[in-house]
Amino acid sequence: MKTKSARRQRWSAQLWQLRLYVAGETAKSMTAFSNLEKFCESHLNCRYRITVIDLVKQPHLAKDAQILAIPTVVREMPKPVRTIIGNLSDTECVLAGLNLLAAD
Repeated sequence: MKTKSARRQRWSAQLWQLRLYVAGETAKSMTAFSNLEKFCESHLNCRYRITVIDLVKQPHLAKDAQILAIPTVVREMPKPVRTIIGNLSDTECVLAGLNLLAAD
């Protein structure tokens, strides 16, 4: 059985693939992108790729990805897929949402 810390070490070595769903270049969208980028720089050791998807330009992708609110981040890799809704200003919530909280 793999421990949570072993899983985190394996995940930290992988390239994280994140999708940020936004609606145009609004203040909320820009804040979410900035917060996500800061989070990734400080917690993922530059091992990440962020794809920004503007649902104003590609609205059909909201249905395909089951996006109900924006901004939304979807962690595609490493598996399992995880979703976080909001501007990502609460680091603890982002860590929990991405399943990166340290084990007690």
